[in-house]
Amino acid sequence: MALCGVREADLEEHFVTSAGPGGQKVNKTSTCVVLRHVPTGLEVKMQKARSQSLNRFYARRRLCELIEAERLGDKSPQALEREKIRKQKARRKRRGRSRPTE
Repeated sequence: MALCGVREADLEEHFVTSAGPGGQKVNKTSTCVVLRHVPTGLEVKMQKARSQSLNRFYARRRLCELIEAERLGDKSPQALEREKIRKQKARRKRRGRSRPTE
């Protein structure tokens, strides 16, 4: 979080009950984390795991990814990965067209 420039004081954190698989455990306990970064207004809702502490970690990590993507734009790791996959698909499509059919 320090590398992204996110401080704990800038975050608002709420806990809500999760939904989906997990049965009675997720219905009774508030394990879903809603994290809001006040300066940017970005909000993340995470219910990936059944434990609250893991969801807090995942939410912070996802928030940092979003802030980094917003700040870097086309140079962010996610944008570079999307561009790489797009190029791979285009290359495969060209190869498929150029091969003769038998």
